[in-house]
Formats: sequence, C-alpha cells, structure tokens
Amino acid sequence: MSSVRVRRIVAASVAAVGLALVPALTASAHVTVSSPDAAPGGFGKVVLRVPNESDSASTVALSVDLPTDTPFAFVSVRPVAGWTVETTTEALPEPVELEGGFTVTEAVATVTWTADSEENGVGPGEFTEFEVSAGPFPEDVDQLTFPATQTYSDGEVVEWADPVQEGDAEPEHPAPTLELSGSSAAAESDDDGGSSDTPAIVLGAVGIGLGLIALIVALSGRRRGPVTPSVT
Repeated sequence: MSSVRVRRIVAASVAAVGLALVPALTASAHVTVSSPDAAPGGFGKVVLRVPNESDSASTVALSVDLPTDTPFAFVSVRPVAGWTVETTTEALPEPVELEGGFTVTEAVATVTWTADSEENGVGPGEFTEFEVSAGPFPEDVDQLTFPATQTYSDGEVVEWADPVQEGDAEPEHPAPTLELSGSSAAAESDDDGGSSDTPAIVLGAVGIGLGLIALIVALSGRRRGPVTPSVT
C-alpha cells in the first residue's frame, strides 16, 4: 500500500471520527440544568450550566423561568462575582399551605443574572454556572423545566424553550429539564445512561478512530515487508 493511499485513508478515518463527535459536542453546548440533591418534597440546589456558543461575543445575561404550575415556596440565589441578580415575584393562583401552618401566597417566577460589564461576561470557549436554592420540590411530578433566555454582547438572544418530547429528535434549543432524583423517570434515565453518556460517546469515538489508524499503519508496514540494506 503506497504512502499516499495510507495518508488518504488516515485522513478519511479522522474525518469520520470528527463527524461522530459532532452530535455529542453539539449537545453539550446547550444550556442545561442539574441538581446534586433535588428530590420530591425536599429542598435542593438547582445548577444552570451556561456555555458560550458564539465565536466573537460574550454571554452577558441569563434569565430563567422557574416552574409556575408547581411553584417553589422558597427561593434564594447564589451571588456571582461581576454579575447582578434580580428576581421577579408573582402571586400564586392559590395559596400554598406548608408545614407548621405557614401559608405562601406568592413565589419567585423569574431569576435574571446580568454581567456588570462585557469583560465580566462568559467569553467564547467558556462556560459558567448559576445556582439557585429552592423548595419544596413537588411530589407529584417526575421532571421540571426551566426555560432560559441567553443574551450576547452583540445583541443576539437565544431562547432555550423548545419542549423536549420523549422519542422525538432533540429540538434546536431544548428547554433545560431537570429529572427529580427518587422519581421513576429519573431512575429510568439513569438506567438508560441519560446525558451522562456524552463523555463515554466521545471517548469511544476517539478510541475507535485511533485503533483504526493504528491498524492501517500496521497493515501498510506489513505489506511493504522488511527493508534490505543495499550493498555497495
């Protein structure tokens, strides 16, 4: 096998690995939501991970809508250096009775973080996380959605609000969705691998590509055979 043919096959293999990585890398660039301790009926931390998808502008604002059908009675936000945070409170359709005879008539509906300057924003190739402590989480739902609006320094606005339907292809801008730990839906997501499979997919694709390249190089060397030194 000629060296030119080997180079062409290697290049094609690398390209194929790159295409295999595209879906995983694209999915990881979405605004996502997670929690280390959220469970039905309890309190927990909600973490919004915000990557910057722009090549030239910075993310300078993020607004997140909290669930309205099952509102949180208590919400507190973690400050972020260089950012200002504001909350919008709305009256609840019906009062919520809590333990101890405490009644809640309004709840935080929206949380907005705004960078104090473009320099404090999330630059190209960067990401940051915004955190909210909330509760109690509802006991009769398996997941909660947190539609988000991401604003860039060049004026571009991205609405992460497309509904995610099980069994359908992922929309372009899916709404961040949190599976509640301890729920049946969360357990099924863990059994299926869920979004945590992304690193495994990436590593698997890289491993396959490297193995293929090594095989091609080995076969090329075998076909050439040993080199006999010339005798002068």
